[in-house]
Amino acid sequence: MKITVLNSGNRAELIELLKSRNAGSVEKQSAVVADIIARVRQDKDRAVFALEKELDHCDITPLNIRVSREEIDRAYSEVGPELTAAMRHAADNIRRFHEKQKENSWITVEDGIMLGQKVTPMYSSGCYVPGGRAAYPSSVLMNIIPAKVAGVERIIVCTPPQPDGSINPGTLAAADIAGADEIYRAGGAVAIAAMAYGTESIPKVDIITGPGNIYVALAKKQVFGDVGIDSVAGPSEILVIADKTADPRYVAADLLSQAEHDPMASAILLTTSTELAEQVLKEIDAFLEILSRRGIIEASLRDYGHIFVSEDMDEVIDAANAIASEHLEILTEQPLEIMSRIRNAGAIFMGPYSSEPLGDYFAGPNHILPTGGTARFFSPLGVDTFVKKSSLISYSKEALGRIHEEIELFAESEGLTAHANSIKVRFDR
Repeated sequence: MKITVLNSGNRAELIELLKSRNAGSVEKQSAVVADIIARVRQDKDRAVFALEKELDHCDITPLNIRVSREEIDRAYSEVGPELTAAMRHAADNIRRFHEKQKENSWITVEDGIMLGQKVTPMYSSGCYVPGGRAAYPSSVLMNIIPAKVAGVERIIVCTPPQPDGSINPGTLAAADIAGADEIYRAGGAVAIAAMAYGTESIPKVDIITGPGNIYVALAKKQVFGDVGIDSVAGPSEILVIADKTADPRYVAADLLSQAEHDPMASAILLTTSTELAEQVLKEIDAFLEILSRRGIIEASLRDYGHIFVSEDMDEVIDAANAIASEHLEILTEQPLEIMSRIRNAGAIFMGPYSSEPLGDYFAGPNHILPTGGTARFFSPLGVDTFVKKSSLISYSKEALGRIHEEIELFAESEGLTAHANSIKVRFDR
């Protein structure tokens, strides 16, 4: 990382650089994914079993594709009581937060006119959970609990097995705590296709959520339209706004917390203090000596780590809104004042004791957030992700009679005479 004076030119370059992380040629991977989806649509279970053998080196059959209750119970003992208690505590926080997002149906009645909105949860949802070293029980809680709160009746989980058929015990315990109804051994694009179109063993769902690798992301893009999806997530990112009052050790630690995710993760500091910027660089160097994922962090900071300094906080805020980061921390003397001027961010963390991992694990708001600048128009995963809304309309004859000529005029002006006739026929006798 290096310290750069912020200006409109390098701000624009930074935004293009961050967008480029989602670019590049994926034609080969797209073709592979399209073939997997076609095979699963055509041959269903038979294709799932063959592909799991080929890709995950695991023998899957109709008898073992679904995880048993005994396996889930055994997972709790492997996870241990302390982590289980922590997951239950986090789940309670997540549930309470998302309960506040629920919307009710409503109806108004006046002068023979009834209008309203019917809020209906989707019937089924599918949560994809990565396996291996990318298994994150916290994401399991974040995907399933909002669906449960929304009222989704059937929630299934798909996750890749190890060659011996085992599933990460943290994934199993978290899925059970969150309220999943069924858990299946299936990974990658195979799982996405199975949930999108259904097989003899894995049911078709209404919406698929959850993170994954490039094959999962491409599969979600390709099945979208036949099934709903949450989003196509890109690499993680954090942006910290800080002034001279910030603790450089805290700032450095928070930047590194996201850089360790992925070599393509971005960590950006926008500050009004050159002295703070220099101290943060020193603290980063010190932390790198002790952190286990140093190689990943150094690659992330080399390519997508930046420190920008400006004397003008207005310029800093404008830059933050333009970047529209997934995670935004505000470490300033008056964080609430800065927050009120932020338009674009997935999640906003305010004050020195609200570091980003608090949101990842425990606070309650969802950590599945828009990335790659999409916070300009997307929101975090939540209860709304799992509901649909229907408009309600009912007019009495008298109410329609008062305005039928205006509707007919509208329809005829658009050349839609059948539309006009559909209204007119009710009054032509």
